[in-house]
This record gives sequence, structure tokens and C-alpha cells, in this order.
Amino acid sequence: MRAVVTQVVTKRLGALPVVAEFLHRLQVAQTVDGLCPVRDLALATHGEVIEALVANRLTSPRPLVRVEDWARTWAVKEVMELDPGLLNDDRLGRALDAIAPRLDEITGSIAARAICEFGIDTATLHWDMTSMSLTGAFDSDDQDPDYPKVAYGHPKDRRVDLKQIQAGLGVSADGAIPLLATAISGQSGEITQVVSAIARFQKTAAVKRFLMIGDSKLVSYDNLTALSGAQVEFIAPLAASATDASVFAALDPETAERVEYIPLRVADRPTMDRPDYRVLEDTHTLTGKRRSDPPITVRRILVYSAGNALAQAKARDKRLSKAREDLDKLARLAGGRYYPTRDKVSAKIGVIAAKRRVTDCLRTHINDGPGGKPALIWHFDQDVLDTQAHADGWYALVTNQEPVKADAAAVFLAYKGQPQVERRYSELKGPLAVAPVFLHGNKRIAALLHVLMLALLVYSLIERQVRRALERDGSPDGRMTGLYPDNRRERPTARMIFYHLGELDLATSPGNCTPQVLHITRGVQLHLLDLLEINLS
Repeated sequence: MRAVVTQVVTKRLGALPVVAEFLHRLQVAQTVDGLCPVRDLALATHGEVIEALVANRLTSPRPLVRVEDWARTWAVKEVMELDPGLLNDDRLGRALDAIAPRLDEITGSIAARAICEFGIDTATLHWDMTSMSLTGAFDSDDQDPDYPKVAYGHPKDRRVDLKQIQAGLGVSADGAIPLLATAISGQSGEITQVVSAIARFQKTAAVKRFLMIGDSKLVSYDNLTALSGAQVEFIAPLAASATDASVFAALDPETAERVEYIPLRVADRPTMDRPDYRVLEDTHTLTGKRRSDPPITVRRILVYSAGNALAQAKARDKRLSKAREDLDKLARLAGGRYYPTRDKVSAKIGVIAAKRRVTDCLRTHINDGPGGKPALIWHFDQDVLDTQAHADGWYALVTNQEPVKADAAAVFLAYKGQPQVERRYSELKGPLAVAPVFLHGNKRIAALLHVLMLALLVYSLIERQVRRALERDGSPDGRMTGLYPDNRRERPTARMIFYHLGELDLATSPGNCTPQVLHITRGVQLHLLDLLEINLS
């Protein structure tokens, strides 16, 4: 008997072919190379390196070190025709330096390509900002003034001890595709960033008129004036402090128009357990800082949520109960060892009122008790509590959309898509691992952040493609089986798509003397590849 021994090398294939196909359709390498060319003798262009970085984040995200090892373990050479040895730390850094001066043009051009190639509806964009906390000194004097700075700010994760950099993201209502992306200095306020970001998006992505939906930071006199001047429609919630509780307390939910809206989280509940939403409409006027600024009057949509009303009532009862315990304890201890004077008692009252958030309804009086010691008398103002109870469940939206184009219910339904941008941020910080960032200069940090947003664009497009293919093939709700062990029908998320494709392997021989063999371990992998129209043969 004659035995033949051949050497076989198995590499991880995962979703690399899918990522490579979408990068090709978006023309990422061509766009980068057109704006940031390299010398003819270069072994790899900046565009090829950036595509490799995007693929790395989508298949095996890690900080910007040892990317070369990832490329050797994965089938990067076979799929992307790129030598892993070219992805050393120095080459990656030079690629980031090269694209840094052209970030807005690169992301805008690729967004425009995505809109055309995938037919994305840009009528509505959801805007929000988030922060990424970074460890390290990042001295201000050592940072490049031409790029967003790493600085102290108001981080979303409450790590006020760490410096941060911020990201602004605008995603389409059609599939939550991130089309508008920008890096922002850590100390910048959210209220000042949206107008400049929109102007860059209109210029680079060639999208002029659309509806911008944001949070309460969008609402300022200057922002709304600029948005109207740029022919951009907007919807945003008013801050709670912008509307007096007595205005909401005077409203009757029964007179409001009921809106047929079912959140996805309760879609499977019986009809009687679903939340009730109602809307009314009036106007809201904003004034500028200068006397010469003309006032702006916009539509105000008053929204009532029965679920919010119940939650606010429970939260208030809990706050009052805890405040009552604290105040009763203080009344017993007033004049004693810890609170011997009026000033000490008064200071503690302020701490309790702020901590339990009962300042508006708490009424106190400090008398002279036996022996001249302070005695505390307190109560909650029932009229204030009644007003708050009647105002429960109400909040306000403002918009400059014409009533003939969108009535109050349509404005509310458009705003309820805002969680889409928050979901993309959670994916940027989760599966794509935006942190930790092993970079010292803010120039490279800004460039890497834009690369990660390109990865998020590909990530979102893959999810949208699978869902649209399912709907095209006869699944109106975009659900499929095979994603979970119990075989239940679920809408595929990008995370689950990459999870299942991640187990694909490619067996090769060093001399290419035998055919490459693709290892497929489950049927759902073939189904996903068919939905994505990827032919691995």
C-alpha cells in the first residue's frame, strides 16, 4: 500500500468574502486611492490597507496591534489578495495619516456610493452623538489643532475621570444605514455640532433635502434657524424644562387622537396589554439671544404615552417614599450631635431634596425647639404633586414640517424610529470594539474612528441586504429559522449573521497543488450566503 502525505493549511474564512464583496461594491479602495494616492512602487495602496482594517473589525476586532497576525490566520491573502506581511503597525499608521486630511470627502463619497448602489432612501436621517472614553494623558499641547481633540467632556458612560472623543452619526430610516459620520472633539457640546455635520453631508454625499430627527440637543434657536435655511426639515423632542408641567396637566388624554403604534418589544403581547399613544398639536415659539433675532414659531406635537404615565407615577412614589424616610430621620436627629444648628439642618435638607429630586414639592420650616435647638417641620405640597400626576405621560416634539405633508400622528411615528441610531452606536462599541484605542495622536484617532464607521456602514448594509432578500422571497416580516438552536423564527441581525458565517474555514495547500476546500458546517450558512448573493465557488 502506498500512502501520500500532503500538507494542508486551514485558515479562517468567516465572513471575509461577504465583507470583500460589499467593500468592492462600495468602491472603498478606489475612493481612498483616488483621494490619497501612493507611489507606483508601493506594495499595497492606502485603499487596500483601509479595506483590510475594515475587514479586521468586522471579523475579529482588536486594537490596532498584531493585525498582521490576524491576516495570517485568516484567509486575507486568498480573499483580498493582500500579503499579510504588509499589514505591520507602521504601514497601518501611515495609511491612517494619509487619509486623515480627506476624511469628510472619503466618508461622504462612500456614503453617496452606498445610496446609489443599494438604493437607500435618504428622505429621513436619525442623528445622535456618543462619546468614547480613552485612557492616557493626551496633553493638549501635543495634539494636532487641525483634528478633533481628546479632552474632558460629559461622557455617556459617566467616566468623568477620563478624557474622551465624540462621534456623530446620522442613520437612514431605511435600514438604519450610517450615511453621516464625523469625529468630534471631546469637549464640544452636542448642540453646536449638528449644523456643520449636515453641511458637510450635503456637500460630499450630494443629499440636499431630507428630514433630520434628533434628540433634545438639536433644539436651539441657532440650530433651527440654520436647518430651515438649509432646507432641512427636523423633528426633535423639547427638553422637559422647556414646557411647564401645568401645560401638560391641563390636557385631557381622552380628547387626543389615538395613534396606531406598536413597539417591537410588545408586538407579541395581547392587544389589551399594548401601550396607548395619543397626540395633540399646537405651536411653540423660540427666541434668539439678540433683540434683533426674529422669533421662530414651529409646530409642537404633544404626545401622551400611557406606559410612560404609569412608569413616572411609580418612580415618583418611590422617590417620595425614600425622601419621606430621610426627612423623618432628619427631624428626629435635628438638634442632636450631627445636626446641632439651623445651618446644618438646612444643608441636609438641600442634600435630601437634590438626591431624591423633590425640590419642587418639598416645603420645610425650622423652628426653635426645647432648649433653643432646631426642630424641623416638613410636608409635600399636594397641589404640586397633583399637577405632576396630571402631567404624567406627556412630552412634546417640535417640527417645521408642513401639516399637509405630515400630520401630528405621522410626526410622532417618524420620531419613534430614533432608537435605530442608538442601536448602531451599541454595535460600534460592542461587536466592532471601538475601544481600546492604542494610538497616541488625535490625528490617527480621528482617522481610525472614521474607518470604524466605514465598518459599521458595511455591517449595517449586510443586515439590510439579508432582511430585504427575505422579504423578497416571501417573508413579509423579514424573519427566518435556523439562527437559534430552538429554530424559532427571528429577524436576522448583523451580529447573528457574522456569528454563523464566522465558522467557515478554507483548507489550502502551500503549493496550491490541491483544490481549496470550503468547510460548511450548517445549512444556515448556505442560506445566508444565498440571501447575500455570494457565490464562493
